[in-house]
Amino acid sequence: MDHLGDYEVVVIGAGHAGIEAAHAAAKLGAKTALFTLTLDGVANLPCNPSIGGTAKGHLVREIDALGGVMAMAADATFLQSRMLNLGKGPAVHSLRVQTDRKRYHEYMKHLLERCENLELKQAEITDITIENGRVTGVVTRLGAFYGAKAVVIATGTYLGGRIFVGEASYASGPDGQHAANQLTESLRAAGIPLRRFKTGTPARVHRRSVDFDRLERQPGDEEIQPFSFLTKGEMHNQVDCYIAFTNPRTHEVIQRNLHRSPLYGGKIEGIGPRYCPSIEDKVVRFAEKDRHQIFVEPCGMNTEEMYLQGMSSSLPEAVQNEMYRTIEGFENLEIMRPAYAIEYDCCDPTCLAATLETKAVKGLFGAGQFNGTSGYEEAAAQGLLAGVNAARSAQGKEGVTLARHTSYLGTLVDDLVTKGVLDPYRMMTSRSEYRLTLRQDNADERLTPIGREWGLVDDERWAAFTATHEAGEKERRRLETTTIRAAQLEQPFRAAGLEPPGVGGTAAALLKRPEVSYRLLAQVIGWGEGVDKRTAGRIETEIKYEGYIARQQRQIQEVKRQEATLIPADFDYAPLSGLRLEAREKLAAIRPANLAQAGRIPGVSPADLAVLAVALTAHRHGHKEEQHDQ
Repeated sequence: MDHLGDYEVVVIGAGHAGIEAAHAAAKLGAKTALFTLTLDGVANLPCNPSIGGTAKGHLVREIDALGGVMAMAADATFLQSRMLNLGKGPAVHSLRVQTDRKRYHEYMKHLLERCENLELKQAEITDITIENGRVTGVVTRLGAFYGAKAVVIATGTYLGGRIFVGEASYASGPDGQHAANQLTESLRAAGIPLRRFKTGTPARVHRRSVDFDRLERQPGDEEIQPFSFLTKGEMHNQVDCYIAFTNPRTHEVIQRNLHRSPLYGGKIEGIGPRYCPSIEDKVVRFAEKDRHQIFVEPCGMNTEEMYLQGMSSSLPEAVQNEMYRTIEGFENLEIMRPAYAIEYDCCDPTCLAATLETKAVKGLFGAGQFNGTSGYEEAAAQGLLAGVNAARSAQGKEGVTLARHTSYLGTLVDDLVTKGVLDPYRMMTSRSEYRLTLRQDNADERLTPIGREWGLVDDERWAAFTATHEAGEKERRRLETTTIRAAQLEQPFRAAGLEPPGVGGTAAALLKRPEVSYRLLAQVIGWGEGVDKRTAGRIETEIKYEGYIARQQRQIQEVKRQEATLIPADFDYAPLSGLRLEAREKLAAIRPANLAQAGRIPGVSPADLAVLAVALTAHRHGHKEEQHDQ
């Protein structure tokens, strides 16, 4: 075995998790190597060619606020932008962009190539070397050894990957790339609990074979908001997307061929994503529905491939041809890449600490689909946190975590390591009990100071944040102190088709009214100095929902008190006879860091939590007495 180099951090896999992990580690000054099976697969979008979506858009904004790169790449390569859920409250507004798949890969690959402290390498990692319970390096398929103080596993769906199309199945990663088949045994030997999950992707079809006149057009937003807080200048949509629908004929084809689906024939062992089911699953589980939506989306400007979101399948190729062609507008469809399911190895995330370091091996971290999640955005967010902590571990520093009330990333990690997953985890706004304070519009206010503290936020980003923050604070004070007379509101209200309020008041008081917007008031008092559209929207939301936000902040303060009750890593739960057996077993396995986390473990009841709180108080007092005696 040849020793070809030494690094502080090695990242395995250059998908969305691996990219953010390697970039974060390198930015913190750690000498980093990012290994990928093929350089042509860096930042691949093997499933839908898009970034963001409900709750996922929140994660992208959070990655950006912390100093990550996904948002900037999405802004630089987008084809169409839409803000989702505008008919609902601001807590669930989420940005989603259609992305040029090839350009996204090129942008990210070039960014990594230019990143200081980072080396990008094409090689398959087959073994992780461990001594005395700590990572020491990695071994490639060609027999090369690279020393490492910390390793991040970001293997996506490549680890033990197996493709299924009807009766056919074979070892493979997505898009025909080869799988990583040897690393699994190394991880098992290290004591990492593994399982099989599966996901799927729809067919890619030729643009010329789709009759778009018979589909429902889905244009982008007229006024585009960027993902990144650093993106400036005008942005323009370049394409339209479309919506098609399945019909009873489509469902009849699927029902008639269910026995040929490896999912229903028992060939697939892995558990699929609950919230992104295949079309076979939809037809079976929602038999009362006579149609399902299909989003027809371009893969890029310089390709004729179109992606059929919502129509993933593992049915045989011949059945796919028949099935797709029953859909209006698809009668002459040319399939360029058939749909497939892919099964892969991942870990039980309860084997991880909140830093995403494995409990079994020091210096070994997990991120992305390896941790049992689904989605580019979930992967990238975890990658950033894992990369930060891998660098800190290599540098002899304490790890950092994010509480769930700070971010969707904090919620995501807490759910994974505390509750575990039964199927691929997908981020949703409903998973957060603090979603009114965790909006996408205030991600920078919540997280950029944390990113600065970690060392990820550079001077340029910090200066931009500081300027925006100060402008927002100044504008908030102006709105609270500027009085507007009723007569001043007459003309702008009538022009907007609204009944004038009849009475005046401060701008902030008027803004609390549901029908009053910042833009409307700005016609009277002018637009705030240095206030951009995104900041104006955030101020408006915070004023309108001030009472609800204050109530949520009180809830957060109560949780913080529980989080302040720390649980020693070696705390012995066995003697606590007041705890039920299930609670003792779960607490000993998960090893929660504090009382708040303990209360979120499935199987730990409020009564168990009360017993634990008393025991921790007694433990602290006993420890203090021991110190006093000494």
